[in-house]
Amino acid sequence: VQLQASRGGLVQAGGSLRLSCAASGFTFDEYAIGWFRQAPGKEREAVSCISVSDGVAYSTDSVKGRFTISRDNAKNTVYLEMNSLKPEDTAVYYCARGVYRVVDSTTPVCPGYVMDYWGKGTQVTVSS
Repeated sequence: VQLQASRGGLVQAGGSLRLSCAASGFTFDEYAIGWFRQAPGKEREAVSCISVSDGVAYSTDSVKGRFTISRDNAKNTVYLEMNSLKPEDTAVYYCARGVYRVVDSTTPVCPGYVMDYWGKGTQVTVSS
């Protein structure tokens, strides 16, 4: 299983950035893919999650209306389109695979799924 996140970057507040997560080594549409982030000194936070098979997606409240998660099944890739970026969005962003396991699921942003594989993080920095 491999999850390869695209390079993040430095962007000014109000700007936009798109991250991608290219998946390989498993049947893409049998899982969910989630984006998480961790800012310095803070706990890891779930940002958005999408069920690859049906495209049902969830996002945490702080990014609703600004971030959009989508998937391209033909490319085995999930995208996170980030608009109206704020300095508080600065963090290392990770994509992760979610396996459907309702009883053990603890991530409200990815309900019914447990994240079992993680990609390497990518830094997103938003300057004020």
